[in-house]
Amino acid sequence: MTKKALGGLRADLLDDANAYRPLARMNTDRGPVRFLPEGIRIHLGLLPHALVVALAVIVFGIGYVAGGGGYGLRGMLFSGLPAATVLLTLVRPVFAFWVSLASTPFLAYAGFSGMWPWEPNSLAGHLVVLTVVAMRTRPRTAAGMWLITAGYAFFATFLFGLGRTNDAPQLLFFSALVLLAVSLRQVRREAAEEVTAQQSVTAVERSRRTLLEERTTIARELHDVVAHHMSVVAIQAEAAPYRVENPPPELEKAFATIRENAVAALTELRRVLGVVRAEDYEAPDAPQPTLADLDGLVGNVREAGLDVTLTVVGAVRELPQGVELSAYRIAQEALSNVLRHAPGAAAKVEVSHVLGGIGLRIANGPARGLVKPSPGAGHGITGMRERVAMLNGEMTAEPTDEGGYAVTAYIPVPREEAAE
Repeated sequence: MTKKALGGLRADLLDDANAYRPLARMNTDRGPVRFLPEGIRIHLGLLPHALVVALAVIVFGIGYVAGGGGYGLRGMLFSGLPAATVLLTLVRPVFAFWVSLASTPFLAYAGFSGMWPWEPNSLAGHLVVLTVVAMRTRPRTAAGMWLITAGYAFFATFLFGLGRTNDAPQLLFFSALVLLAVSLRQVRREAAEEVTAQQSVTAVERSRRTLLEERTTIARELHDVVAHHMSVVAIQAEAAPYRVENPPPELEKAFATIRENAVAALTELRRVLGVVRAEDYEAPDAPQPTLADLDGLVGNVREAGLDVTLTVVGAVRELPQGVELSAYRIAQEALSNVLRHAPGAAAKVEVSHVLGGIGLRIANGPARGLVKPSPGAGHGITGMRERVAMLNGEMTAEPTDEGGYAVTAYIPVPREEAAE
């Protein structure tokens, strides 16, 4: 771990020291500035650049006041080099740190104040460079820069600075405070970003798991429907030869093949169900419900305190069991959602038998009474959509103008399937 950290620090401070990294514009889509007009926010994106330029001007002014401005070219270089180093952080931050540190002894020898090892403008410039580079890099880079600065200050003081006015303790103290604050801010921001990213991943995984659970539930229920049909096929294929007097061998062989295939299909169905069956799953004792059981469902919901009415429109006919099961489950889940999320509301269940299929609409008004709605995870809507999509139908689930909610679904049923 230590070797890896040292390797990363070396990459940050040495291998990538001259990397071109222009300072990006500030994100104006978050924080208090996002409430400002668009025209102002465009210019605020350059606020970090303006602050760095302002700090460079201040550093230049400190050097000028210290005496550099009155000594021609030497004074201009003395005042301008630290300021230029601050500006360099806008494009090559780590390289700016090395330039600032390397120029320190030359500025000290050419300075006018007699301070060692930093002149006032050099001290201010190096402190600004440390701060800006720390904000643009990682906390380990900030720690490395401070240790290198402390090492230089130690050797410069004890080798060349004895007897001089030493300002290294001030720089090291204030830079340590500033770098610590910057590093803590970066760690907190990275932690917040990581938590946000993890929450996004968790939400996606939860959505996928919910989808798989709903599909598994649908597969378990449809297993009973398909198994019933396959059992009927197997039984009729076995009994058919006995209903025909002197059946030809070819016919007996054909019925035997049909029965063998039906039994094999049942075996494979049981094997598939074993894969998707949960450990605590128990096969239902009663047949799967159909639309004929909607009256009983509505009665149970009324007993639970929901004012619900059932309306059936069109010529009622027998539909495929899978369609009737899915339609029943959609109505059941929609009414359960009304009980959970809109307590005290009135609900309507409308079943429309049309020529090309069947339509469902379950709508409710706004919640009433003192009972608070319970929050939901959206699993019910996901399950309903899966059932409708499986049957090539269409579904909408959206709030109504009256403040309630409505689930509308249409399941197509071809004429030949409805006649079976």
